[in-house]
Amino acid sequence: MARRTKRIEHDNLDRWLISYADFVTLLFAFFVVMYSISSVNEGKYKTFSSSLSSALSNQSGAASVAPALNQQEQILKALVDRRTARLGEQQRKIQERMKALENGVSQVMLPMINQGLVSVSQNKRGVIIDISASSLFKTGDAAIQPEILNVLRQVAAVLNKEEQPIEVEGHTDDVPIKTAQFPSNWELSSARASSVARMLIDNGVQAKRLSVVGLAENQPLAPNDSPENRAKNRRVTITILSPNVERSEENARGE
Repeated sequence: MARRTKRIEHDNLDRWLISYADFVTLLFAFFVVMYSISSVNEGKYKTFSSSLSSALSNQSGAASVAPALNQQEQILKALVDRRTARLGEQQRKIQERMKALENGVSQVMLPMINQGLVSVSQNKRGVIIDISASSLFKTGDAAIQPEILNVLRQVAAVLNKEEQPIEVEGHTDDVPIKTAQFPSNWELSSARASSVARMLIDNGVQAKRLSVVGLAENQPLAPNDSPENRAKNRRVTITILSPNVERSEENARGE
């Protein structure tokens, strides 16, 4: 009788790659989530994805990992795109809000703007109101003149509708002052900024929103080489700071 040869089946020595691929996929998914939360920078995303793809493609068994890797790349890109879109929409709303604030301030200060005593503008930091010191104070004084109080009250009413921090800066020209009350332009600029801040507080603006600084002659708008330019440099600047997008998102989530 012919002897039947027993066939010995050899274990597939490459089966470990399946478990390894699952482990790599789960580990990659974890870092995908962490990375997408911490950053939405498209350049960083491309660098990260390319580097990881290159590293894995050079390892043995990379062919079995590739489908999972491509899927995770798609998930990562979807998360990044979703977060980018959300932040873009939030930024758009903030810009609209700051533009409305600029328009509101401009409206109540329009007569002074037309006289060249006030300028209202907007940049990345926020809405900036430059008020000529000549319309606010007498020469060498820090007491607000009564005739402008009504305008400032209207400005305060506009600011009361917002919650952003407000910076009040006092500026002078380069002509030195030396009196018993104001030994230098530092004291004068600080006192003038404080007077405007106190006026806003007295009309409902929360004190915790305000910060005050006197900058003397150190941040001129124009060279101090003529009476006209010196008049431009003597001013009080009110800056309503624009909300930070990331911080606004955290606040919206209650973090």
